[in-house]
Amino acid sequence: MNSAEAARARVLAELIAASHLMTLEQLPGTVASHAAGVGWPQVLIYLADLQQDRLYLLAGNVDVGPCGADVPAELSVEGTVAGRAFQLGKAFAASASAKGQWWVPLLNGTERLGVLRVGVPGAQVEADEDLNRLAGLVALLLVSKRDTSDSYSRLVRRRRLEVAAEMEWQLVPPRTFATDHVLISAIMEPAYQVSGDAFDYALTGETVHLSVFDAMGHDTSAGLTASLAVAVARNHRRQGADLLQTAEGVGEVLTEQFAGSRYATGILADLHLATGVLTWTNYGHHPPVVIRGDRPGTLRRVQLQPRDRLVLYTDGITEARNREGQEFGLNGLTDFLIRHHADDLPVPETLRRLIGHPSQLQTLAGLPPTVPETIASAWAQQPADDDGA
Repeated sequence: MNSAEAARARVLAELIAASHLMTLEQLPGTVASHAAGVGWPQVLIYLADLQQDRLYLLAGNVDVGPCGADVPAELSVEGTVAGRAFQLGKAFAASASAKGQWWVPLLNGTERLGVLRVGVPGAQVEADEDLNRLAGLVALLLVSKRDTSDSYSRLVRRRRLEVAAEMEWQLVPPRTFATDHVLISAIMEPAYQVSGDAFDYALTGETVHLSVFDAMGHDTSAGLTASLAVAVARNHRRQGADLLQTAEGVGEVLTEQFAGSRYATGILADLHLATGVLTWTNYGHHPPVVIRGDRPGTLRRVQLQPRDRLVLYTDGITEARNREGQEFGLNGLTDFLIRHHADDLPVPETLRRLIGHPSQLQTLAGLPPTVPETIASAWAQQPADDDGA
């Protein structure tokens, strides 16, 4: 390790040490001051808004210096180099004429938070692994601070969030998660008014648990119903209950709480990563769909293969209509996903682009091509009561 590499490694360690008592507002300035000493001038943090349409400067206590007038407070994800880095998860030079400036994606694993801008015109900054490590560390620090920071929420929200949506955004897990065997990504739309739809996922050893709930109504009561359904499912699952026991537990608690006046439909599924076996149960919900190559099929007995995409959705997307009154429908959804699947776009970016169609919620889980062929050799298991209760 040469002296420059050693200095950068030391800076990363110093940032970790400084982070323990750091607030979110202190993060931009602290990162910028430490980075400047090792050849990374003017490091700026931009965060994606709730719907991932815009990128907003996390100003905090950062000093943008004499170039401040040239530092935009916000950028569009569409049509900008910064947006391209965010969409594709790759570092890009700011422009051919502005050497030494880079846009680097901020990734918490595979969850996209925003982008890092590093450098000023004329600077000598190379896009190397150290720069990616800086971005990775900043992303981890952001995640460690955001849940206790109203400043974060105010920055990424561009209008008033309904109370039911506030509950559900706090309830659901991160929208994107991946291991070397599976990638899970989700969206909730309309992001500021979502009330009765919710998704959940978790891992236990080699098993991925997936669920989608759609509560009746579009008000705060619907949000309470969906939140309770997710909480009950998690509680049963974490006590070792199987899919049917978990689903029955959700039904019992909802009946007890609301005396039969409110309900939620749902899909609960387990994907065993070592074998590729998918087991699922359906309670009055739209059945899952598997997309393989350029052909979708309703999931009955399907042999999961590398790059298969499992789609769980609510009727908000299939029943959405355009200005001419045409329904989007299941065919519209699958056609859209197939086209973008063929373009080899990252799954989170496919879902972001899907927001251009009015939608409620979709969850995709896909097996990447690196999975051994033995994982694709098993059939999906289907409970006997496949039409739901």
